[in-house]
Amino acid sequence: MAAAGDLAPGGLAAAIEAALGARVGRIGSLAGGCLNDAWRVELTGGRAVFVKSGVAGRPGGYATEADGLRWLAEPGAVALPRVEAVVDPRDGRPPLGHRLLALEWIEPGRLDAAGEERLGRGLAALHAAGAAGFGGPRALRIGELELPNGPAADWCELYADHRLRPLTRLASERGALPAGAADAIERVCARLPELAGPPEPPARLHGDLWSGNVLADTDGGPHLIDPAAYGGHREVDLAMLRLFGGPGERCFAAYHEALPLADGHRERVELWQLLPLLVHAVLFGGGYGASVDRVARRCAR
Repeated sequence: MAAAGDLAPGGLAAAIEAALGARVGRIGSLAGGCLNDAWRVELTGGRAVFVKSGVAGRPGGYATEADGLRWLAEPGAVALPRVEAVVDPRDGRPPLGHRLLALEWIEPGRLDAAGEERLGRGLAALHAAGAAGFGGPRALRIGELELPNGPAADWCELYADHRLRPLTRLASERGALPAGAADAIERVCARLPELAGPPEPPARLHGDLWSGNVLADTDGGPHLIDPAAYGGHREVDLAMLRLFGGPGERCFAAYHEALPLADGHRERVELWQLLPLLVHAVLFGGGYGASVDRVARRCAR
């Protein structure tokens, strides 16, 4: 931990103070992502907040994230950090030169067994709260990527035309896919009406629900962070949660008990995992392209 300004870029403390209407005591640097710096900020009254700041990325990214957090919090289904302040004009520079998002500080802990079950039930209630339609009011942002976000007439249209096809084009342009993978993905898109299972109403999705975006507090309870929220198919959130070492089966059992999934949902997991695998192929390359190819060929059979 360091005194305000010791680790932070010049003027960040002043920008935080202006946004929160409170004096900054100390600022400590945290591990951030490729687009953001992250800070634990102690205010002079003793309260702590989490702050993202950065100059990379498109204007409006923090504002979109704040909108997503508020939208996901509306049903009161699962805990999310409270938005304390956002300074991110979509046009022009911020008043003090720093774009930032200030959130409630969640003291980190470890997700326990009861927390996994709370996560499952909470996600069920969140998804059941629904969305106005498939897609959202603004482009979908995941990391540096911006994807079209509808509106779409149904889930198959959104998944094919606003997710898989745009990502496949980007991955192909970056040389991230093996030969034949794009054709396999196109066959998946063509078969979606028969592969996607029974039609469902649009669910209120987190949209980027890998295990790293589930934060446990000191009581072992779950909080969702870093959303890319939109209206979509609820199985997509669950499929992504299984992809990178997610919670145990008690989470998914609690979800299914609260809001049963349609028959065949286990066979559709890989179909929905094509989305995050393609995102990773575009962003990171490496072996993700081969994973996309394998999954697409299995789904296209």
